[in-house]
Amino acid sequence: MKTVLITGAAGFIGSHLAERLLNEGHVVIGVDNFVTGSKGNVERLGELGMGEFEFFEMNVIDGGVIEKFSNMNIDEIYHLACPASPKDFKNLGVEILEVCALGGKNILEIAKRTGAKFLYTSTSEVYGDPLEHPQCENYFGNVNTLGPRSCYDEGKRFLESYIMNFSEKHGVDFRIARVFNTYGPHMRKDDGRVIPNFIEQFLNGESVTIYGNGTQTRSFCYVGDLVDGLIKLMGHDGFGDSARDRVFNIGNPHEITINELAETLAKVMDKDLNVEYKELPKDDPLQRCPDISRAKEMLGFEPKITLEEGLRWTCEMW
Repeated sequence: MKTVLITGAAGFIGSHLAERLLNEGHVVIGVDNFVTGSKGNVERLGELGMGEFEFFEMNVIDGGVIEKFSNMNIDEIYHLACPASPKDFKNLGVEILEVCALGGKNILEIAKRTGAKFLYTSTSEVYGDPLEHPQCENYFGNVNTLGPRSCYDEGKRFLESYIMNFSEKHGVDFRIARVFNTYGPHMRKDDGRVIPNFIEQFLNGESVTIYGNGTQTRSFCYVGDLVDGLIKLMGHDGFGDSARDRVFNIGNPHEITINELAETLAKVMDKDLNVEYKELPKDDPLQRCPDISRAKEMLGFEPKITLEEGLRWTCEMW
């Protein structure tokens, strides 16, 4: 049994991760300030009756989190705290940058003081609108530092660099997961990302909104598979000497167009498909697909849930 600290525990991925660890009998300490996280997710975790769950409503950018948790016996830290929806980039840009910089600094300090293993959920957004396809961990990316998505792209890129430098100075045992598009039950209905948007539009009898011509591609990983990857990465210790050896793409390499996604979801939900095409937002990537060769070879990670199966489970619990 381990004691695990999860920041962003009220969020979509954080709550699924917490549920899995509680199911495995671990002690889970959750932290969230509900800027985008759901109180319903926390209530659901408290009602599971499996393992031991303790929750603190706190903002990780506040220095008080260091004193709060540094005296606890913590074995592992999963740092997920950060608004992650394109809808949030416009309204919460400053908060996103602060949670990446100041929040990351605080949680790393806790890892240093407790000796806990540290896993940071970075993002495929660090690759920007990629000129390399699929994207591997050695690709440096194509990012607009002043674009509408830059608060998230650059915030995540900054914290990757900070983690590397902090670890070299203080010896924190870190690993970085670059998370690609993930979906599943308990997503925010107003998330602003494509799968929640489509589901809500189908349920409301509206036309499905597709930005651009729909030929841009994405790959979608079911949240249960993603959680498998995060836990495997946390448990892995055989890293090389380079910081880049500790960075792993975690996602599903099955690539489809947005048009195909709409068709698949219409089939799963048994709905008629009517599409309204709109202008593609600035800096929205045309291709996004992970090369997960490193994760397959070193972690034994490979997604198992098909898109149709995962979408069906998501809709059933919507």
